[in-house]
This record gives sequence, structure tokens and C-alpha cells, in this order.
Amino acid sequence: QQQLVESGGGSVQAGGSLRLSCKAARMITSTFNPTTMAWYRQAPGKQRELVASITGARTTNYVDSVKGRFAISRDNARKTVYLQMDNLQYEDTGRYYCNTIAQDLQWGQGTQVTVSS
Repeated sequence: QQQLVESGGGSVQAGGSLRLSCKAARMITSTFNPTTMAWYRQAPGKQRELVASITGARTTNYVDSVKGRFAISRDNARKTVYLQMDNLQYEDTGRYYCNTIAQDLQWGQGTQVTVSS
């Protein structure tokens, strides 16, 4: 069983929405709850970048390019982190991954988001 399982990606037109989910399957709840979790993305030919993060206290941070369009949230009982993505743009295309902010878990397979203009 992988440590991180991402889902929810797909192909949408610009202006569309998607909701990504990431389950930290092998984290125990007492570890997950205080851990800052994050979503990352990797566009073709580019390095993986941090998109959004959420602390155990639910303080959120976003890269400037997604502010006002993306919303990160978490459900501690389900050990799951979500990324609601609205008004998607072509530049949001990429493979999306979750991990801790320290990136200390084994990376999952990610979920592909493709936005057509």
C-alpha cells in the first residue's frame, strides 16, 4: 500500500474545475493531524513546485499563481487532503502530487490535470 494516493485529476477546458484528493494511507492519525501537508505539481519539462500547503491548525498558503482560484483543505478523520481548483488555466496543466511540507514521505503516482485552452 502506497503512503500517498492521489486522485481526482482529469481533462477540462479553461475555466473549469476539479477537486483533487490525497489520502495518506499509511500515516497514523496522531502523526497526520499536526503535519503540514502540501500539494505540488510538475508541468512537462519543469521541476516540481509547491502549489499550496495547510498546517495542522488549517493555516493555508498558496503560490501566487493560484491564489483566489485554488483552495486546500483537510479531513483529519480520513487522513485526506483536498485541492479544489476553480477557473483552471492552461498553465495549471501538470501532474499533481501531495506530500508533507518536508517532502519526507514516499511520493505517490500523482494525478494528471490537463487544461485545454
